[in-house]
Order: sequence, then structure tokens, then C-alpha cells
Amino acid sequence: MSRIAYVNGQYLPHNHASVHIEDRGYQFADGVYEVCEIRHRMLLDVPRHMDRLERSLRELQIAMPLDRRIFVSILREVCRRNRVTNGMVYIQVSRGVSPRNHLFPPASVKPSMIITARNTNLEAANKMAAAGIGVFTVPENRWERVDIKSVSLLPNILAKQKAHDNGAGEAWFVDKNGYVTEGSSTNAWIVTAEGTLVTRPAENGILRGITRTRIIDMATELGLEVEERAFTVDEAKAAREAFVTAATSVVMPVTAIDNVVVANGHPGEIASCLRALFFQSSEKLAC
Repeated sequence: MSRIAYVNGQYLPHNHASVHIEDRGYQFADGVYEVCEIRHRMLLDVPRHMDRLERSLRELQIAMPLDRRIFVSILREVCRRNRVTNGMVYIQVSRGVSPRNHLFPPASVKPSMIITARNTNLEAANKMAAAGIGVFTVPENRWERVDIKSVSLLPNILAKQKAHDNGAGEAWFVDKNGYVTEGSSTNAWIVTAEGTLVTRPAENGILRGITRTRIIDMATELGLEVEERAFTVDEAKAAREAFVTAATSVVMPVTAIDNVVVANGHPGEIASCLRALFFQSSEKLAC
């Protein structure tokens, strides 16, 4: 079965789906995106993803293209038409199509909206989590508003490729003071020797990850201490555990940082536990 995409009011075969060459998402990266996980034909944490999408749009002064209820019904329909059992749904909203000009187009220009969905290899993801991944550190070189989930991701792409070229699965950005900000597509965490979970505050140079928020809630319910503060690369290398979180990777243990083995080089107990319990606590919506 061919994949189906939603583009500005139409459900189209994926290989025929397109936007105009003067769409501002293409011309200027003038848009935002969201990614929701699908597990067992259930969309996870949709209200939180929609809240963040609306916030990102407000920060860029882009109108919400549709009423939220209609928006969510389209999400579910795209997932249904693509018969996604375990995978992801991708949402992108740009400022719309207008002759290339740095100034905002007239208010009459409607935002562009695309939604796609696809299955992912759950077995491969679980196998990766069972082994853990390495991370590679790179200097922080992104704009200050990384709290907006903008489609402008060139620094992230270059960081991820550099990590890959160095045999790692993720990159961690490090600020001028030596503190880890976040991953190229994830939030970064460590577990101290005392068992405290540490992640950088979301108000300071990182994206407020939906999975990150869910993990904080879960940890609190489990009686684990969570500390929102910055940590250095050296502290991470000496930590009891390290891991990353994102909708696409859930909780992914980190077993090496810049080729330095973390703890015993195996996924940590806390990260593995949080990953196993994550889907039990997520808010679910049937596709």
C-alpha cells in the first residue's frame, strides 16, 4: 500500500504530495513542526504535542491553520490511512505561500500544513536501547530560541552527521561554559551516583521535550529525585547513568560520551526501567 500524506486540505499519495516552490517553509525555514509517536495504533500525548505546536506558532506569529479538534481528527485519519501500528506522525506548519520577501506576507495568506505518518522498526529500536548508544559532543552554535520547534535545523543536522561520522548515535551540544544543553534531536539526562536524575532546565536554551516532561512526571511518581540543572561533559562521563529522551527514541540509554565509557558501558537500570514503563503512563488516543 502506498503512503498517504495530508497537504493543505487534501489526502494525496505520498510520492505526489508537494508544496509550492514559494512556500515560506522552503524559502526561509519559516515554520514549525511536531512529531508524535504511535504505539499499537495509539497516538501518544497528543494534547501536550498540540499545546507545544500552538505555542511555537504563537511565538512566530503564525496562525493555527485549523481548529484543534479538526486538526486532531486529521492526525488520526492520516495514521489510519497509512495503517501505522508502531511509528510516528509528522506535522509541519509554515507561514504559507507568498512571493519571496523577508517581511511577513499579508494576513490573507493562509498557513501551509502537511501531515505524514509512517511505521518504524520497533524491534530495531528495542535492540538499540538494549545495547545503548554513544554520544559525541559539539559546540553549541544554534540560535537562542531553540524553545521554538522550528523547521530550521541545519546546525542539528550537521551535529548529528558529525556524531555519526565519529561512530556515535547522537550529538550533544555544549555551551561556552562547558555545560551540555541538549542533543541534536533529543533532551540529555544523567543519573548521579546518588540516583538523582539531572536534566537542564527547559527555560534555558533547550526545547521543552514532551517525553522529557513525561519522564519527570514518571520519576516523581516512582519516588525518584529529579534535579533540573545544567551538567558538564565531565560530570556526564563520570555519571552512574546517562540517557536521552525524545518522542522518536523514548528513553535511549547512553553508554559512551566522546568514546569514554559511562559507568560499566551497559544501559543503566533507571533508564531501562523508565523506558519499559513509559508506555503505561502515556496519554493515548486511538488512530
